[in-house]
Amino acid sequence: MGFTTDPTPRGETPSPAITRVLIVMPSWLGDCVMATPSVRRLRQAIPGALLGALLRPGMDQVLDGLGLFDHIHVERASGVMGPKHVAAKLRPLRYDAALLLTNSFSTALIVRIAGIPRRIGYDRDARHLLLTTRLAAPTRRDGSWAPIPAVTYYRHAVECFLDPSRPRALAADAALPADPLEVVATEGDRALAHSILARAGVDLNPARRPTTPLALLNPGGNKPEKRWPADRFARLAAHLARARGTRTLVNGSPAEAALCAAIVDQASTILEREGFPRSMLPIALPAMGVTIASLKALVASSSVMVTNDTGPRHLAAALGVPVVTLFGPTDHRWTTIPTRPNAPEAVLLADPTLRPDEIANDHPDRCRIDRVSFEEVAAAVDRVWPCR
Repeated sequence: MGFTTDPTPRGETPSPAITRVLIVMPSWLGDCVMATPSVRRLRQAIPGALLGALLRPGMDQVLDGLGLFDHIHVERASGVMGPKHVAAKLRPLRYDAALLLTNSFSTALIVRIAGIPRRIGYDRDARHLLLTTRLAAPTRRDGSWAPIPAVTYYRHAVECFLDPSRPRALAADAALPADPLEVVATEGDRALAHSILARAGVDLNPARRPTTPLALLNPGGNKPEKRWPADRFARLAAHLARARGTRTLVNGSPAEAALCAAIVDQASTILEREGFPRSMLPIALPAMGVTIASLKALVASSSVMVTNDTGPRHLAAALGVPVVTLFGPTDHRWTTIPTRPNAPEAVLLADPTLRPDEIANDHPDRCRIDRVSFEEVAAAVDRVWPCR
């Protein structure tokens, strides 16, 4: 089955049918999850086409089980020759078109070197000459990028790919697509998670579900200023044990292992003083060897997640787990997401008084994340706690 799209201006010779499409997926966990509704839209629109994905290592674990792609390339273009080496691996697949959901120069260079004739993406990062169809993202009066949700950003790229007559400039007020984020915890993911829980002393029922409610905390973030104070996360873990009878899982990357351990130690000290048994003390997931695959299943087994603006937040939304998200000096509108029924999200802003024409990124002091109080977070958990 062929799919015809025309990246050239009207009046010129139309492009031949497209049957092999490469999607260059976002590099980070949260962005990769936010791209899934748009990829599903493309998959449904061209069911007969071969759909390939170029992924950063680890993102294949995020997408495992979704059935979105026919071929997956897991590559990291390291060094000066990195793009050339990756392109050489793509070239034998003879893709007709590449849809870039990334903004980087290097990914546009890869698909150009790979000889993919149609290359669609946003005209950013000096890659104008590497693209055959150039999309435009909205800007503010000062020329900086407007805070457009990534979900909307990716959907616009897909719709322009499917309909070449569509305006290529994304409107600043474009609607947020309602399609849910997608992630699946596979049987293999669940087996990894069960092993972690068993080693941590968490009791599982015959259906292999925890007998104690789990709360998952994400205290990390790619920038220190995005991290809610560690002592408040520790206080929250203790509060949830008292108020909800939860066992808390403290998640982070390997680089955040010390942060997670410090929070667990502080919360455990509080709870031990209050007479809580070891079976109710928090668990530091980095020390248990958590991976993206096992994290998906651990999130799915949790009753609630409390997180900074970081990737696991999107796993919770995709898996239907209520989530409380804390935003500091990064504007929440970049990552506004649809949520699933019965799995609400409470978004807490460091400064909710900013005008619509202001963005948090420009006000690092007004939007310090420590301005989000412990009381606000505890109340938000009560609001989203599952009723079922």
